Amino acid sequence: MGDVAISIQDVSKHFRLYHERGTSLKERLVKVRTSRYDELWALSQVSLDIEEGQTIGILGHNGSGKSTLLKCICGVLQPTSGQIVVQGTLAGLLELGAGFQPELSGRDNVFLNGSMLGLSRTEIENVFDDIIKFSELEQFIDNQVKFYSSGMYVRLGFAIAVNVDPDILVIDEVLAVGDERFQRKCMDKIREFQEKNKTIVFVTQSAEQVRQICDSTLVLKNGHSIAFGEPGHAIRTFRETLLEGPDGVGGTVIDDADPNAERVIEFEPDSHEQPIQILDVVLSYPDDASNAYLKSGDPLSVRVAYQAENDIDDVIFSLTIVEPKGETLLSTSTEQMGLHFDVKTGKGAMEFAFQSWPLLDGLYKGSVGIQSRKGGVMYDWKEDVVNIEVLYDGKSGGLLNLPISGSFTTGNLNERGQ
Repeated sequence: MGDVAISIQDVSKHFRLYHERGTSLKERLVKVRTSRYDELWALSQVSLDIEEGQTIGILGHNGSGKSTLLKCICGVLQPTSGQIVVQGTLAGLLELGAGFQPELSGRDNVFLNGSMLGLSRTEIENVFDDIIKFSELEQFIDNQVKFYSSGMYVRLGFAIAVNVDPDILVIDEVLAVGDERFQRKCMDKIREFQEKNKTIVFVTQSAEQVRQICDSTLVLKNGHSIAFGEPGHAIRTFRETLLEGPDGVGGTVIDDADPNAERVIEFEPDSHEQPIQILDVVLSYPDDASNAYLKSGDPLSVRVAYQAENDIDDVIFSLTIVEPKGETLLSTSTEQMGLHFDVKTGKGAMEFAFQSWPLLDGLYKGSVGIQSRKGGVMYDWKEDVVNIEVLYDGKSGGLLNLPISGSFTTGNLNERGQ
């Protein structure tokens, strides 16, 4: 365990949301006893210790308390209860324009912000050129910042924050405002800070950014901490809350207590007669799995059990998998796999087996069907009956977790093969 850079202990933050506020001091004094308001706990007993050198991501819905927590860490807001102890110098990049005076020029705001972060004028002058170079605002630095675009605000704010060499860097999700090239530049700077063992706390809506650079991740919901740990597990919790919605309504509830990690979906036989019907679909994970989710790269099987009323020649079993946004990832059948089935009267099963499931995080849905090879008659079809929830603990981004290796060669590459 390293030294604690930020200690957050039972922090709660309360706001009053007034339905009507006076526009003058007199009106406010008159209405002080009659004003109607709602109580809002933006944070509720959040506790967290962030060690020196850690990079912590914070995920959550809009209104979950992410920005409120960052403002409390930076000292912009004071907690209603609990305490936050920060060890070391801190630079924060919060909402757009925070700390900027719109009537002043960019140059004046650099000196103003630097002094607010505890730097002397000489120290600011020593890093001024680096700030302007990083922000790429040379030709606009003497203009009033009220004429800056949102992207220019972010460039200048981030450039100041990273060039004052703080021990702790706190970033709200303002980086999403900048263009893609500048976002990459900011991420490179964050990685440079990580190499210097700086402590970083940042809010983002990008689960991929969290996966790639964070050591641990906090998930907030309605002001409560609902998960903290490895990015893969935290992202899974975050995505489950997205499925539920901000009020916890809807979504797919998955039982984590199943020790066999086996999913069985049973069906009542249709009242009308069919030559063959699907009885159940069984989703199986590795024998030693004790989680409700499949780990990316693990084997997976989907077994389709059926009941046939009579012998049927040339039966085709089909499987379709769609990704969380509804795009088809896989559509295959026993015919495409070169398998031939003549079904006998009675019960049986067909199993689709994946030696490795290469997809990253998400909830993937599958549909199964049985049809005839001749004439294309669909005997039975079950839509979205398979739910494959995948967890990925690695740091790779994208959609696929493909096996890959690398090698390194030194010397004159032109001499290879001689």
